[in-house]
Amino acid sequence: MRILIVEDEKKVAKLLQQGLEEERYDVMLAHDGQLGESLATNEKFDLIILDILLPQKDGISVLKALRAKRIVTPILMLTAKGSTDNKVEGLDSGADDYLTKPFSFAELLARVRSLLRRGAGEKSTILKVSDLQLDLVAHKAKRGEKTIELTAREYALLEYFMRNVNQVLTRATLSEHIWNYNFDSGTNVVDVYINHLRNKIDEGFTTKLLHTVRGVGYVMKGE
Repeated sequence: MRILIVEDEKKVAKLLQQGLEEERYDVMLAHDGQLGESLATNEKFDLIILDILLPQKDGISVLKALRAKRIVTPILMLTAKGSTDNKVEGLDSGADDYLTKPFSFAELLARVRSLLRRGAGEKSTILKVSDLQLDLVAHKAKRGEKTIELTAREYALLEYFMRNVNQVLTRATLSEHIWNYNFDSGTNVVDVYINHLRNKIDEGFTTKLLHTVRGVGYVMKGE
């Protein structure tokens, strides 16, 4: 699941990003309100973590603008402004939850999970390809009756393949979406992780799901 963090304190934002990525979320950062609003408007996210005191455009203004555009993505306000009036203003402006700094990361994760479940509503939180299943909230994978243990990168890679089943994905595309950097043709990191993932989801099964398209990239084939 994709989370947008709009936070101008770069150290705080980076720590949040690292912590959430370790929990296998796909995280994007914005360090000012204007960029945060643009990203939230033009890209799809499952959750937005939004600070109030932001340069360019404050968080409450961003929140109101997004709701005015009928963007219903769950929004967690994360701020040092913890008075009752501040909380009421944030919630009345369309926030789904409010967490005051300083906070424990465990509490943040609990609120994130709660909002993601709530935001999912009637949408399925389970991705399925053949007999392979990925629980997007619990972050658990299984094929048939076999539970599959995944690292954070393997999880992100598997989710991306399952969301793009039967589509050939180039190494450059995978690098951009999973590692967030421009593709270096001299590195084999994508191929290494593909092999790790293939061993976990296909080893011991007659039907292979992850295939190499020689000279192009990789594809997950489903029914």
